[in-house]
Amino acid sequence: MANATLKAANKAKNDEFYTQIGDIERECWRYREYFRGKTILCNCDDPYESDFFKYFAINFNPFGIKKVIATCYAGSPIANKQLSLFDEESEENKTTKSPHKLEITEVSDENKDGAADLADVALLLKNGKNKLTRLKGDGDFRSAECIEILKEADVVVTNPPFSLFREYVTQLIEYNKNFLIIGSLNAITYKEIFKLIKDNKIWLGFGFSGGNAYFKTHNSREFASGVFNADTGLVKFRNVNWFTNLDHKKRHEEMILFRKYSPANYPQYDNYDAIEVSKTMDIPADYDGLMGVPISFLDKYDPKQFEIIGLANDKRDDNESFVKGNPTYLDEGHKSFVGMVLNKKATYARIIIKRRHNDN
Repeated sequence: MANATLKAANKAKNDEFYTQIGDIERECWRYREYFRGKTILCNCDDPYESDFFKYFAINFNPFGIKKVIATCYAGSPIANKQLSLFDEESEENKTTKSPHKLEITEVSDENKDGAADLADVALLLKNGKNKLTRLKGDGDFRSAECIEILKEADVVVTNPPFSLFREYVTQLIEYNKNFLIIGSLNAITYKEIFKLIKDNKIWLGFGFSGGNAYFKTHNSREFASGVFNADTGLVKFRNVNWFTNLDHKKRHEEMILFRKYSPANYPQYDNYDAIEVSKTMDIPADYDGLMGVPISFLDKYDPKQFEIIGLANDKRDDNESFVKGNPTYLDEGHKSFVGMVLNKKATYARIIIKRRHNDN
């Protein structure tokens, strides 16, 4: 199961999943207006190995980008595999894969092949028109050195470590940065992340083709049993998506509601005054009360059409983002269950919503 795979990777702090340039292209081109004249930061990316960096280098001129910055952390397992970035690279540095920063401010057709692409970036580095430097620290996004780099950025685009997702997003919000990043859908249930979703400060992007994300990883067999494709060398996940605070048209597309409410088809929870809607497409058009919908609802969420009341998921924390039902005895392992209960059985996590009425 992909879900179990992500949990295993998280537990082992093995977050080396590398996004393919095709997936980056399908998502990022929709936000190209936000990149014009801006400094783009990819701060979890070895410059010459990351397809995020490659994508923005190739599209530097078409998007009208001001600067692209990429940084990597110490010990990155794929750093410098394509080539040595530093002429004076010692055997020790090649082994430890020292962290570095690459800044691109110009991409021109240096090799006269009719296209400004990644090959030209290498030539530009040789000519000194762009800047490659070693980082003094370990390249961790939380370090003081990397925070200073973050402050310079306008938009952050990357695939951060799954295990550090809440810390990563918290930092982006603290420094008031625009971002387009990849994360596990499990992160929706984190109180820090769900509060941002509830307050319309972060939302889902367009998503992966067919809901499937395929990542490269150096340790796939260990952490992706059952979903690793030996022919392609890719790992398949369904439980990931893009998270962003860049506005896009999809989040303003009103859902067409066609179901009619009836108590028989929409039973009320045993321990909370709301009805169960097990599929987003089945949200009734004529019900004005509270409804519990699956987390996948966020992929169709239009903030002008619905109000998010909170998350119901057996969360006992006193947090404004959580909805708690009346404590219910289910079994010896769940003596005081506060998630949604239907016919004496626990449901999966539910987002409690309510329809908005727009009179204009």
